[in-house]
Amino acid sequence: MMLRKYYFQFFLLSLAFVLFYGEDYRIIIAGIAIFLVGMLFMEEGFKLFSGGVLERALQVSTDTLLKAIGTGFAATAIMQSSSLVSVIVISFLSAELITLSGAVGVIFGSNIGTTATAWIVSAFGVKIDIATFAMPMIIFGVVLKFAQDKSYLGFGKILLGLGFVFLGIDYMKDGFEVLQQTFDMSKFAVEGYLGALVYISLGIVATVIMQSSSATMAIIITALATNQIVYINALELAIGANVGTTITAVLGSISSNSNGKRVALAHFIFNVTTATVAVVLLYPLSDLTVFLASKIGIADSDYAMKLALFHTIFNIMGVLLVAPFTQKLVKYLETLFIEVNIYALKPLYLDKVVINVPDAAIEAIKKETIRLYESAIEAIAHSISLHRHMFIKSPDIANVVKNSEISINADIDEFYANKIKSLYSDIIHYATLSQENMNQESQNRVYELKLASRDIVEAIKNMRDLQKNIFYYSKSKNIYVKDEYNTIRIYIAKTIDAIEKLKEHADDLDVLFAIELLKESTKALESIKNSRIDTLIRESKVDAKMATSLINDSAFAYDVTQKLVHAATILWIKDKDIRTLGGEK
Repeated sequence: MMLRKYYFQFFLLSLAFVLFYGEDYRIIIAGIAIFLVGMLFMEEGFKLFSGGVLERALQVSTDTLLKAIGTGFAATAIMQSSSLVSVIVISFLSAELITLSGAVGVIFGSNIGTTATAWIVSAFGVKIDIATFAMPMIIFGVVLKFAQDKSYLGFGKILLGLGFVFLGIDYMKDGFEVLQQTFDMSKFAVEGYLGALVYISLGIVATVIMQSSSATMAIIITALATNQIVYINALELAIGANVGTTITAVLGSISSNSNGKRVALAHFIFNVTTATVAVVLLYPLSDLTVFLASKIGIADSDYAMKLALFHTIFNIMGVLLVAPFTQKLVKYLETLFIEVNIYALKPLYLDKVVINVPDAAIEAIKKETIRLYESAIEAIAHSISLHRHMFIKSPDIANVVKNSEISINADIDEFYANKIKSLYSDIIHYATLSQENMNQESQNRVYELKLASRDIVEAIKNMRDLQKNIFYYSKSKNIYVKDEYNTIRIYIAKTIDAIEKLKEHADDLDVLFAIELLKESTKALESIKNSRIDTLIRESKVDAKMATSLINDSAFAYDVTQKLVHAATILWIKDKDIRTLGGEK
């Protein structure tokens, strides 16, 4: 971490030196900076303007490899941001909204989509006065940036982004033309495979530094158009840019979860394989590019357009080479980065990448809340001296409870402190941060999930008080108090069993009906603390201490069942209107 800090400081000092003492390079560096700012504005703009359309499109268009490749291509070509597409893909994969195979397919398609930048720069950026178009875009972008509506705000940022991208390209073009008067970089052209090694390395380094293969391609094309580099070296730089963007992805995935690492590795394998084949077949591919260029009307002297065509050819070639082996690649990736979870309730879905994609963030919070519920249910079952497999789906739960031995020594306090509390805190913290990027409807859904988590935690807290008396009175020689505590155990077990059954219903109305029946059945716990306890006292079947404990514990048990039912309503009813009906007291 310290090394990275000093590297960055060294980079800043080097940049300052070049800017102050290298006048020939100042305009080019300014152009690169403006271009990168434009890319950032475009990425932010598409997030706001799409209003979740992109996320939904990716979610429903990745069920087959061909559709996933097509979706990745279209999304990246339109938005000019493979990084945004990658973030959404990793987010959805982490939340298990898409498969690893679908995610890999999108990454393949995204590589082809990045070639759109090369076509735009070569077709317009170096041939016309592109700054003329940039100015109106920037002006309207600034005006729309003050709009209240998110769509207008997003569109404004897209215009700003495009304007800065065009302006950056114009600056780079002018900078290379100025540089040509004093310094000719084309003199340093290196032929053969040594040249390939040198220029591929330069392409990798440039992309890693700028964190954008699109920016690298823009520099390569403008340098080529102003004759600062020769054509064959430009092809090699383009190959290096493709490899460089995967190194950026790999570095970015280090802090990600296992799925993020798998996607980054798939990206790396794909691009390195493609680059290796492209280097081996560099001259045949160059000849193929010249042949195809003549067939589609690209002039012999238009090397910028030929570079864009080459970039497209070798990326399509990479997809054709690797796509048939996708299933084998996926199986291999699934054997890697398997997380050994020492702490049972360490978050599995609350990934930092996911938090910026609303649909994926909601799904991640829901899945983590379900994990919280499952762990809490295990503790609750143990606190009534039962294992879940003993009573779930049993035809006679009452008989299971009465014949069970009070022998499970579960420390609910320790379980809560060491496991439940930590995961609950992680869910609430993550959920709160995720709401900053959401519309009102999504924020409301996250709030519901926070309520479900709170209900689960409060149910555990109530069991802490209830467990001691269940353990104590279930061993009592007084058969009446023992029967009443067995009744409490039966109703808690029946509630857990009923929730397990309703999870299997696909229809929300069926789930709602099951929940309403469950609520009615648990009301019997109210009768324990009312008429039944009064009867037991009058008939001297229990003493005052036993009666007080029963009154308090039946209330705790009733509260536990209601909170579990309310959490189940939130977690397993999809329709928000039906959830509202199910949540009514």
